[in-house]
Amino acid sequence: MTSAPPPRTGLHHLELWTADLAVAAPAWDWLMTSLGWAPERVEGWELGRIWRHRDDSYLVLEQSDDVQGASSERRRPGMNHLALRVADRGALDAIRAEAARHGWHELFADRYPHAGGEDHVAWYAEDPHGIEVELVAVG
Repeated sequence: MTSAPPPRTGLHHLELWTADLAVAAPAWDWLMTSLGWAPERVEGWELGRIWRHRDDSYLVLEQSDDVQGASSERRRPGMNHLALRVADRGALDAIRAEAARHGWHELFADRYPHAGGEDHVAWYAEDPHGIEVELVAVG
């Protein structure tokens, strides 16, 4: 059986800059691997991390000398947040239960799991530098 060719549209990759990789990387590694993304190491690149999805898209977390400031501000022009899918409400609840121990700060906890509306099941959090993630239960 041959596999389907890779998609020609959709997300190729997303690169997030962080002020301190040593602080942010453990939180992102826990989250991305919990969602089934595989970590990749690039030999000789100590200031970045990569996680790859099975659809071949990938997320990069990088510390750069060009970063300005110590934290992200989602209310300024630019990216507001990153939304990722999770399998179902059970997976969402499990991630929520462990997230604070891995450096994530929950947003809108008083409205969980419907902060995005009554027909939308999701969890919102910020990494140690204020980058917001929304996890959406699709099943």
